[in-house]
Amino acid sequence: MSEESGVGSGHGDREFVVVVVEPETPGNVGTIARAMKNFGLTDLKLVDPPAIDRDSEAYGFAGHAREDVLPNADTVTLEEIVERYHTVGTTAITGEDARRHVRYPFKTPAELRESLATVDTDTALVFGREGTGLNNEELEQLDELVSIPANPEYPVMNLGQAATVTLYELRSLFLDGFQLPDVEHERAAEPEIERFYEQFGSFLAEAESRDHKRERSERLIRRLVGRAHPTSKEATTLTGVFRRATDLMEHTDHSERERDGDRNDEHDGEPRAR
Repeated sequence: MSEESGVGSGHGDREFVVVVVEPETPGNVGTIARAMKNFGLTDLKLVDPPAIDRDSEAYGFAGHAREDVLPNADTVTLEEIVERYHTVGTTAITGEDARRHVRYPFKTPAELRESLATVDTDTALVFGREGTGLNNEELEQLDELVSIPANPEYPVMNLGQAATVTLYELRSLFLDGFQLPDVEHERAAEPEIERFYEQFGSFLAEAESRDHKRERSERLIRRLVGRAHPTSKEATTLTGVFRRATDLMEHTDHSERERDGDRNDEHDGEPRAR
C-alpha cells in the first residue's frame, strides 16, 4: 500500500475519500473497497490497518476493486485527514440532545448528501473499528457526524455493510450517471395511447351492451393507463390484443352476450341505466 496521499474522487475539483480507522478484518477492507468501486470512489485511506496482501480476504472480497482501489490505498494518520479534509464521522450510537454533544447533532446519509451537494469542499468519510467504531476522542476531532437509521434494538451494522449503505446514499455526489437507462422519454406517444383507447372502446362496444358500464370502463382504463405511463411497445401490444379480441367477438352471438350481461347486472350492485 502507498504511503503517499492520493487524489480523491468527486465532481469537479472536489475530492471525496474514504478513511477506515484501525480495521480489524481484512475482509471488511475489501468489502469497503468494492463498495467504493460500485459508487464511484477510488481513494481509500487506512489508519493502522492489518497486513493486507494479495492472498488475504481483502482481495478476495474486493471484486474488481482489487485492481485499483485496494492496491492504491494509502496508510495515513487520523490527524493528517483532519488537517486536510472536511471530515464526516460515522456512528451507530448517537446522543439524544445537545447535552451529549460528542455524538450530537448528526445527519442521516440522505441528509448529508443534500448538505454536501452544493458545498465546494474536499470531504473524508471516516469509518471506525468493527467492534467499537470511532471513540469519543476521535469523534471530537471530526467536523460532523452521520448515522444510518436502523432498528433501535440493534442499530450497530457490520462495518462493510455500513460503508456500503452510506456510499449508496451519497452516490450522486460521486457519479455523473448510473447504469440504469434514462427512462424520462420512454412513455408512448399520445397518438399511440389514443389508438389504444379507441380500440378498447371498440372492444367494449362488442363486449358490453350497457352504456353506463361502457362509459365507466372507459374512464377507468384511461385513469389506469395514465398512471402506468406505458412504453410504445406496451401500448402497441395492448392495442393488438384488444383488436384480436374484438375481431373474435364480432363472430359471437350478440343476443347471447346481452342476456349474459343482464344476468351479471343483477349481481354487480349497480342500477341499470333506464
